[in-house]
Amino acid sequence: MAGAAAAQITTDIPPRLDRLPWSRWHLRMAVALGITFLLDGLEGGVGGSLAGALKSSQALHFTDAQLGLGSSGYLFGTVLGALGFGYLADRYGRKSLFTWTLVFYVCATALTAFSWNLPTFFLCRMMTGAGIGGEYTAINSAIDELIPARVRGRVNLYIGSSFWIGVILGSLIAVGFLSDRVFGLHYGWRFAFLSGLPIAFVVLYLRRHVPESPRWLLTHSRDDEAAAVIDTIEAAVEEHHALPKETRTVQIQRRTGDPIRQLAALWQPQYRSRALVCMVMVMAQSFFYNSVFFSATLILLRFYGVSAAHAGVLFLPLSFTNFLGPIVLGRLVDTLGRRVMIPLNFVLAGAALIVSNLLFLDAKLSVVSQVAWWAIAFFFAANAGGSAYLTTSELFPQQIRATAIAVFYAFGTLLAGVCGPAVFGALLNRGNREPIFYGFMASAGIMLLAAAAQAIWGVAAEGKSLEDVT
Repeated sequence: MAGAAAAQITTDIPPRLDRLPWSRWHLRMAVALGITFLLDGLEGGVGGSLAGALKSSQALHFTDAQLGLGSSGYLFGTVLGALGFGYLADRYGRKSLFTWTLVFYVCATALTAFSWNLPTFFLCRMMTGAGIGGEYTAINSAIDELIPARVRGRVNLYIGSSFWIGVILGSLIAVGFLSDRVFGLHYGWRFAFLSGLPIAFVVLYLRRHVPESPRWLLTHSRDDEAAAVIDTIEAAVEEHHALPKETRTVQIQRRTGDPIRQLAALWQPQYRSRALVCMVMVMAQSFFYNSVFFSATLILLRFYGVSAAHAGVLFLPLSFTNFLGPIVLGRLVDTLGRRVMIPLNFVLAGAALIVSNLLFLDAKLSVVSQVAWWAIAFFFAANAGGSAYLTTSELFPQQIRATAIAVFYAFGTLLAGVCGPAVFGALLNRGNREPIFYGFMASAGIMLLAAAAQAIWGVAAEGKSLEDVT
């Protein structure tokens, strides 16, 4: 790493993790760790559905600009949380961080329900975002380091798809709580912000049984603890499955310095092309999602005559196809492989947007067919977006894995929060179809560029241990 003469050890612990059959233990770990994505989706669904209530609230009475500021606070918090907690996860371990990030989230989202003005609301939303951003980095690295190599890709995509279940759940909760038959506008928004607490408390209990990553322990010279963890995991799996023998060993490089300084490895020749591929993929899927989701409601209102009351309902099929895509196609990233399926998903998502965009320009779509074409695009885009973050977590050394995930996550989030809405907001203000057409064509073009980058410089990581990949 970074020119340092790092000590290495030979160990069989990573191969023993990768050779394990999928088991109830792995399922429990996936649920306990992956619930983060559902909580993030829940926050997005709740936040997006409460705009009217927050504007009419007697306590807050926000303007449109203040609502945007609250959303920006959440976004800014996710970036700070990802960078800060990602660094700490590499330095102090996965287990302690994914406990504290969830506690941080629980406290912050609970406090949001009691905000009384814009500064307190902004601060609470920023803290909630920081907890979620920190969860992403610690959890993504822990999942990759505990899940067997042959199913690592599909499990990542399956877990990521739960974000969209959270979006649907959050939207339904917000609508239900705001009903006059339940809590009404005055108190409903407060209870809606508390809706994630029961899930979070269950997950806190489940995470008591999630071990520290043996890979992280090995890089930090805690070999006896790593051996004890793998023995415990094998004993749990062996209750229901026969374990194949493992004779292979790998070289593990000890941590040699601060993770921030070691990030320079991303720009060394052996990692430079990987870093560029990750940046292009994260940028493409981020811009794609925001180009459609930011502008979809206004397009439906302006060009299809959909009422404001019904526009939100049309997002349900989009959320569902975002969930369905990884469930249906996720296993193919492990069977057909990364260099086939990842570019293909980027190409098909971009192609679906191009076709729908041409039809939109010629005014040949109804509201149903427009939403249907977006749903088709997102069916493939969900796999492309999940694969982008899967790639960032697989391709870089153990010592900086969480920090690298944080850097690319922050890059994509900032792009999503600044460039996408700014560009499409300006295009929508023109009031006609042609500027939107060019914006969507640019978004699709970036997806095709990401497909080309992955096809040329991507790494065939399917079925390989993280040590072999990095």
